[in-house]
Amino acid sequence: MTNIPFLQNVLSNNQFLHSTVDTQFIDENPELFNLKPTQNRAQKLLHYLGHVMVNGPTTPIPVKAKPSSTDPVIPAVTMGDPPVGFRDVLLRDGPEGFAKAVRAHQGLLLMDTTFRDAHQSLLATRVRTHDLKKISPFVSHNFSSLFSLENWGGATFDVAMRFLSECPWKRLQELRALIPNVPFQMLLRGANAVGYTNYPDNAVFKFCEVAKENGMDIFRVFDSLNYLPNMLLGMEAAGAAGGVVEAAISYTGDVSDPMRQKYSLDYYMNLAYELVKAGTHILCIKDMAGLLKPEGSKLLVGALRDRFPDVPIHVHTHDTAGAGVAAMLACAEAGADVVDVAVDSMAGMTSQPSMGAIVACTKGTKYDTGIALEKVFDYSEYWEVTRGLYAPFDCTATMKSGNADVYENEIPGGQYTNLHFQAHSMGLGNKFKEVKKAYAEANKLLGDLIKVTPSSKIVGDLAQFMVQNNLTRAEMEERADELSFPQSVVEFLQGYIGIPHGGFPEPFRSKVLKSLPRIEGRPGASLPLMDFKTLEDGLRAAHGDEITPEDVISAAMYPKVFQEFKEFTANFGPVDCLSTRLFLDGPKIAEEFEVELERGKTLHIKALALGDLNKAGQREVFFELNGQLRSVLVKDTVAMKEMKFHPKAQKSIKGQVGAPMPGKVLEVKVKVGSKVEKGQPLCVLSAMKMETVVNSPMSGTVKAVHVEPDASLEGDDLILEIEE
Repeated sequence: MTNIPFLQNVLSNNQFLHSTVDTQFIDENPELFNLKPTQNRAQKLLHYLGHVMVNGPTTPIPVKAKPSSTDPVIPAVTMGDPPVGFRDVLLRDGPEGFAKAVRAHQGLLLMDTTFRDAHQSLLATRVRTHDLKKISPFVSHNFSSLFSLENWGGATFDVAMRFLSECPWKRLQELRALIPNVPFQMLLRGANAVGYTNYPDNAVFKFCEVAKENGMDIFRVFDSLNYLPNMLLGMEAAGAAGGVVEAAISYTGDVSDPMRQKYSLDYYMNLAYELVKAGTHILCIKDMAGLLKPEGSKLLVGALRDRFPDVPIHVHTHDTAGAGVAAMLACAEAGADVVDVAVDSMAGMTSQPSMGAIVACTKGTKYDTGIALEKVFDYSEYWEVTRGLYAPFDCTATMKSGNADVYENEIPGGQYTNLHFQAHSMGLGNKFKEVKKAYAEANKLLGDLIKVTPSSKIVGDLAQFMVQNNLTRAEMEERADELSFPQSVVEFLQGYIGIPHGGFPEPFRSKVLKSLPRIEGRPGASLPLMDFKTLEDGLRAAHGDEITPEDVISAAMYPKVFQEFKEFTANFGPVDCLSTRLFLDGPKIAEEFEVELERGKTLHIKALALGDLNKAGQREVFFELNGQLRSVLVKDTVAMKEMKFHPKAQKSIKGQVGAPMPGKVLEVKVKVGSKVEKGQPLCVLSAMKMETVVNSPMSGTVKAVHVEPDASLEGDDLILEIEE
């Protein structure tokens, strides 16, 4: 304890400031003893750094690689205010006026996805606010002619809390302060907001309202099945909040192929008509798997441009096959106003097409973007070096190129990377081709779906299930009434995420569901409204009065993730202040560094030494903090594990069931003494957004269970034992 809080109260007391203090001062001012508890941030951060030094990163690492030791150089920024940008038009003329200005603009406009979808697709969504903030002033000064900067929503919302231990709202607030002139754009999953499930209607409205208050401008609203009622709800919520509504049609199939008629040109035109009728400010084509070829682009965009001459058209794609730049140039020629790009060093493969390539290809033509190519080079260099800090998450560790087989399997960009990682972590690296084939088959079994979060996860779960259990599509159709399908597949068939175009696949649906309940119509319509007052009171009781309206929304979207994030911060402090290398890897012994807690509050830290393991399984870690010796005691979880080591499943012993991949136990479905049949689900694991069901390799009785829910497992860790 120090007397600093008391002195702070004295120094802010009016009587003291006006020098009218006598010996009764303390007696007359009991409020001087209302001591605000110190946040103790420095000690908490030392605890975090010590923890990482002893136990390694707190976030799951898919790739065995260290962050690079080179720090990015931030390109120089001119002094003064940034130039006027499209956000100034939006603030002055409102969403309708903004849409008119976009439509009237000469040249091709760009949305930069570097701050969201590019790293969601290439670096497992792991880029931290710390690195986004550093380059923000440069973007504000040199890219004022961007249509927008996509920097929020999609998977970034939960990943920020879950894996980066930072607040997604704080990211939005801080970036907004640094980039006042370029519109911000987010991805809203229609009635799913930024989650994977339907939320009550008032939660979606409240979410959009708070996002807009925190500086969000353009809401790209989509639904994973193009299910109109879900889309209209999201559009209404974004519109009511005062945002720019950009309704997105998710694209699949190939409009230029006369053999692919489920998703024909007419299908897209009819959907676009409904969205324009509902009042969307901007119409978006969301090509989440990169299936748009130049010919299809001309057909689709050309038809939309003819039919809706006054509505701005915005096209999003991924470059998985390598034809992204060609497709986007074809879209521009057919009349698109805006296309999505990522800066060169964060572009290509499952990310967006290259910004530099499109800027260079349109230069001096009527599609000129007005962006200076040499500024793109500086921007790209920053990200090239920064990307090295995220080596533990970089998909290029296992994926060396894009692949045109995406035209066959239609796997969305972000999921393609995830499935690739997973196949490798499950030791199915050589089977990735099988997983992709199974994905295409699973899609057909489900009736050929629009595939994007969360519908893509359902197809992915079913594909993994096929590969793990060695099943063909025909076998699954035949045995649909006896197989235990992944939870996500069953819920989809029940109608939990909406109704797919063309209806549900029959008789498959009826065989799987038997007597399970079905939802008719829009799932959110039957959910009771969320009681935000009760939620907030509960959060205040649990976490004190510092709870903000933004926290309440985070808890509404992801209750468990938010709870864990608050507990983490209470223990480890504001880890978002640390550089990315320190956050992931901790300091080296004798390394000196600075941590800026807030403006004017900087910690000078030096890591001194790591102590030996004591009897309680802890190590003492020594630091110098602002010149003073400090130490923290850290539990050595690796040593503790060795003391209580988790056995591995022996392949040679029949009945020992091991984890097929590293992951977290979501649910154990059996207990000791349970009778099990061959193929019966025993437990559910989760890794990288995918759920994997572990099935029994044989019939028998459960002899021992070695795991419980929430346990983290390595590959081949023993889950349970069965005897015949």
